[in-house]
Amino acid sequence: MATDVKVPALGESITEGTLAQWLKKSGDTVAADEPIASLETDKVTVDVPSPIAGVLTETVAKEGDTVEVGAIIARINESGSATPAEQGADSSPTNPSGAGESPQPRGSEEAPDAEPAAPAPATAEPAEAPAPAGASADQDGITTLSPAVRRAVLEHHVDPTKIRGTGKDGRITKDDVLAAAKSKETSREAAPAPSPEPEPAQQPKAQAKAAVAGERREERVKMSRLRQTIAKRLKDAQDTAALLTTFNDVDMSAVIDARERYKDLFAKKHGIKLGFMSFFVKAVALAARDVPSVNASIEGDEIVYHDYLDVSIAVSAPKGLVVPVVRSADAMSFAEIELAIAEYGKRAKEGTLGIEDMQGGTFTISNGGVFGSLMSTPIINPPQSAVLGMHRIEDRPVAVDGQVVIRPMMYLALTYDHRLVDGREAVTFLVRIKEAIEDPTRLLIDL
Repeated sequence: MATDVKVPALGESITEGTLAQWLKKSGDTVAADEPIASLETDKVTVDVPSPIAGVLTETVAKEGDTVEVGAIIARINESGSATPAEQGADSSPTNPSGAGESPQPRGSEEAPDAEPAAPAPATAEPAEAPAPAGASADQDGITTLSPAVRRAVLEHHVDPTKIRGTGKDGRITKDDVLAAAKSKETSREAAPAPSPEPEPAQQPKAQAKAAVAGERREERVKMSRLRQTIAKRLKDAQDTAALLTTFNDVDMSAVIDARERYKDLFAKKHGIKLGFMSFFVKAVALAARDVPSVNASIEGDEIVYHDYLDVSIAVSAPKGLVVPVVRSADAMSFAEIELAIAEYGKRAKEGTLGIEDMQGGTFTISNGGVFGSLMSTPIINPPQSAVLGMHRIEDRPVAVDGQVVIRPMMYLALTYDHRLVDGREAVTFLVRIKEAIEDPTRLLIDL
């Protein structure tokens, strides 16, 4: 008896997604709750688990298709074996425009920032090329990887076809990728000098160089759903809100001294490093009490004020910027804030953030300083009314008590919706943050 595999609920207000990758092919044996496909939504990538144990007998949708919640994408035979017709069937659905056409390489739509894969030689026969030991391969010769493993492969620039998988059924795990990357780095350090790649035997050296020098290439890659959503939301924010940015700078000496003094004790007690972000989250919570409009939002003709602070922390992920929410941050300790941010950062890199992790949020903090940004004008995350931009710390000459001294300074930028936040309130909010960072004792005694 065959059981239908349907697109699961993807979260509030999300009705469809893109079938990014088949993790299993027709004829594969699957266990109950084992991921068989990867779906990309407007916010996250989620795996579709098998509802039962059995054999995947049919894939109804193909990679790149838009599928609605509740739609059937595959069927699984719980008897444990595929029918003769199904065993000989191709793993991908029939292509109405031409039978035998190879499917598009995996990752071309969901990892736009990845390096383009080199085209296979025209004389290659994918069906005859054996899969490497420990890895499972589709009929088109492309190794099947889970989203987390695929991101690790792209991040560490390793060849998955040369990795021996230690997971179930020989599947490649993330630990396998990390081990291969470490081995590659060790080999690179041990080698006296990199060896040049051999020139093709059938092509003269001069001709090969001329071809590379004169080559002009273009590549068209479809935007991922996440990138499309980011683009739409940012443009909507510009079209809807009256955006204005105000700046200030802050002397980071006191925070740097506090971190240096207590970093070992803090790490020993809480198991996490003391970072700058917890100081700024606490400073924002303190400043929002004096300027509540910065932590408010507009709904229709009403202003919604929040007596809590749910901070959206902008995190760079392989597919783009994501903003997981640290909820009730105003009631959290420094350690709790650091632990929450570290966990979100790890899950963002692995691609395991859930939709619920990014819903809500009353204020956003974006730290462009980790990439070396000196100054920027961030865009708000609707329906929020403000976003704080942090930047890099650099030594600059400043006047203190009539003397020119060198201090570690950081520029702060507050972009806000001028429909709700007045200029006086925005400046006051930034000054409160500046005061708290330059004198962290204020954070402890609530001043």
